[in-house]
Amino acid sequence: MTRKRRTNDPDGVRRNILEVATAEFAQRGYSGARVDAIANRTRTSKRMIYYYFGSKERLYLAVLEAAYSAIRRQESTLELEHQPPEQALTTLVASTFDYYHAHPEFVRLVMNENIMDGVHMKRSKAIGKLNVTVIDAVRRILARGEQDGTFKRGIDPIELHMTISALGIFNVANRATFSTIFKRDMSSPKALATRRDEIVGMILRHVRP
Repeated sequence: MTRKRRTNDPDGVRRNILEVATAEFAQRGYSGARVDAIANRTRTSKRMIYYYFGSKERLYLAVLEAAYSAIRRQESTLELEHQPPEQALTTLVASTFDYYHAHPEFVRLVMNENIMDGVHMKRSKAIGKLNVTVIDAVRRILARGEQDGTFKRGIDPIELHMTISALGIFNVANRATFSTIFKRDMSSPKALATRRDEIVGMILRHVRP
């Protein structure tokens, strides 16, 4: 058996653990995931995983927090404030759709946590704060759209965010079943572009006066 090298890069080791743990939890869920399996695929040991994270649940929470942090970071690069309201909303919706497609592990983590009724997420102090940023971004877009007459008044930013998320996640969460039922490749570039445009169109029609 090859011995794992010691490392003096704790941040790198932590990132490596989180990357491998993300794949394990996304594929097997919280109950099915094994710390032994995670350790076997990392540059460290099971003992060191517990040293860094303390327990399986704390590792899982760190994975969830890192997953939400990543999508919020990506949204922060979109420069929505510099775009007209309708273009900003289009950018956000399209980017959300593309992010879910590029990161199916995020969708699986969210689905798995919902199956467990959010029991672990409720113990996170960070996730709620992380998600304030996207609601604030949507609220500012809507406010600008209301001011210039682009959008109708009274749209709830949380409700709109839920709709955007639901439409984008569906294409990843139900891809296998819909592809089988309707004999259609939902992951082809053409199918993805069509679905993205359909979702953007639905959202824009919803917010227009």
